[in-house]
Parts: sequence; structure tokens; C-alpha cells
Amino acid sequence: MAGAVSRASLAEVNEKFDELVATTDASVLAAELFTVLHLLDREHGLRRTLADPSTFGQAKAQLVRSLLEGKIGEAAVELTAEVVSRRWSLSVEMTDAIERLAVGAQAVAAERTGQLDQLEDDLFRFTRVVSGEPELRAALSGTRVPAERKAELVKALLEGKAASASVSLITEAVTHPRGRSLEGELDGYGKVVAERRNRLIALVRTAVPLTGEQQTRLAAALGASYGRDVHLNIELDPTVLGGIAVQIGDEAIDGTIAGRLDGVRRRIA
Repeated sequence: MAGAVSRASLAEVNEKFDELVATTDASVLAAELFTVLHLLDREHGLRRTLADPSTFGQAKAQLVRSLLEGKIGEAAVELTAEVVSRRWSLSVEMTDAIERLAVGAQAVAAERTGQLDQLEDDLFRFTRVVSGEPELRAALSGTRVPAERKAELVKALLEGKAASASVSLITEAVTHPRGRSLEGELDGYGKVVAERRNRLIALVRTAVPLTGEQQTRLAAALGASYGRDVHLNIELDPTVLGGIAVQIGDEAIDGTIAGRLDGVRRRIA
């Protein structure tokens, strides 16, 4: 029941976001919302006050306006006021909602410059690079390297190679992990970006690269099955024995030879 309360609040907040982002600089809005997020993650007392369900929503919205007006843009103030005026099951769900809005604003910024596909791909590829490079992961996730140095490292790695929104979001994930793993944070960002176009993300593992035509056919087939556009994140995996393995959310579709053999074994066991 509590989850339903937060889902309803998030739907209402998203409507307000769509209204406001249409008339503002989305990249600036994203940066300002992340600034608000950092404030609430740092100031525990303020976060508890704003998430307190016993306080009237309008009173909390007015408190936000008095704190933030003149310091950030009007759209960011109004979105924050909208978030705190709603009911949330947990205080962390309130701040998570602000984080989702910030990521969504970066997705809008990328969409306006024709870089939304690149943003999705950049987040996926960087997650895979970090997972496969323990030293890089340690440098970006550990506590010994200052946040400023981590940001410089991300810039050195990605500048000129990734969309500007990608650099901004990856830098945010690296410098403000919010208690999550770097891979978990980036994966969450990727899901929000995919939702911008109401698309599902399919992780496709294959031993050999797929041609453009094969990718198009696979995306079309999955889209027809799920009734939504599907974005493919393709991972080359030499352990895959023929065919492909697809995962969408918690659902796995195993089209590999090994998977079919396992299915045969189960049927004859």
C-alpha cells in the first residue's frame, strides 16, 4: 500500500516535470535539481522535515520556496516544491524522485540535441568498462580519491568521445554515489533515460557481433512481443555458445545453443 502512495506521487510529479521542462533549459534544470538533491542528502534534518507526512504539503512547498528562490531557477524551485508537497512512503523515495527528475532533465537535453541514443549507449558502455577494469573502478568508487579528482578523470576519459549529458551524468554518479555501487547508479540512470521514450532496455549477450540488420530485426521482434520500443544494449560474451541471450528486466530469453540443450535435458530428464 505504501508503495502505491509513492507511485501515485511520482506520476503526479512527472506530469509537472513535463509541463515545466518544455519551456526551460533542460541541462540547467538537471544541474539545479542535482544541487537540491545534494543539499537534502547532506542536511538530514531538512530532509526529514520535508518528508514528514504529518506536515501539510503546502507548508513544505512554501518552506522550499523560501529556501531556494533566487538561488536556482524557477522551474527547479517549482519541481522541488511539487515533490515535497506529495506523500512518500519513505524519505529516501522523496529524494530518489528528485534524482529521477534530474536524470530525466539530462535525457531531455540529450533528446533536443539528437543524442538520446548516444546517452543510453554511453551509460551502458561505461558501466561495462568499469566492471571490467578493477583499477579504474577502485579509483572512481573508492574513498581515497577526492571527488574533484574523480570528475577530472571522467572528463579525461570521456571528453570528445561521449555526449555532454553522458559526461554530466557519469560525473554525478562518480562524485555522489548516494550509497550505491557505481554500476548500480549508472544502471538506474540508464533505466530513467530509456523511460524518456517509453522504451525497454534489452541486454543482449552474443559471442559474435550482430549486423545492423540483425539488430533491427531483433529490436522489432522484441518490440512486437512487449508492445513497447526496445533499446538493445549488446555485450560480446565469448562464453555464449551460439545464438543470443536476451534479458529484459527480470525476464531472461535464452536463445543460445547451450540454453536449448539445457531445455532438452530438462524435458527428457
